[in-house]
Amino acid sequence: MDDTATESGGLRRFLKRLASTKEELEAEELQKDTGAEGATPIKNCGGRSRAQVAGTLRTVTLRPRGGAPALEAELYDGTDVVNLVWLGRRRIAGIEPGRRLRAEGLVSVQDGRKVIFNPRYELRGTT
Repeated sequence: MDDTATESGGLRRFLKRLASTKEELEAEELQKDTGAEGATPIKNCGGRSRAQVAGTLRTVTLRPRGGAPALEAELYDGTDVVNLVWLGRRRIAGIEPGRRLRAEGLVSVQDGRKVIFNPRYELRGTT
């Protein structure tokens, strides 16, 4: 391999990183982590299909649905977000903003947002 090609590729990556925002760099890192875990990118999910997704929880809120408690968490993987909803739950140990996790379930779209109800999940390290 030509050394000048290697150097220009390294310089190109350096300049790209230098010109990128913090959010873009974090999204790129999350996408790499998601790919390494073998998860489906969230942007490719939807249409009532089963998927395994991985990312970082951005928000966790208690939002009643039909008079019953429901814990909702927004999972971000660098490509898109999916809402994870645990019906009948007020709190789940370890489910908190900033926590990495892998979730699996049926992805549906409600009001234009991707949702997985009562997903199976595995907690990962924190970010």
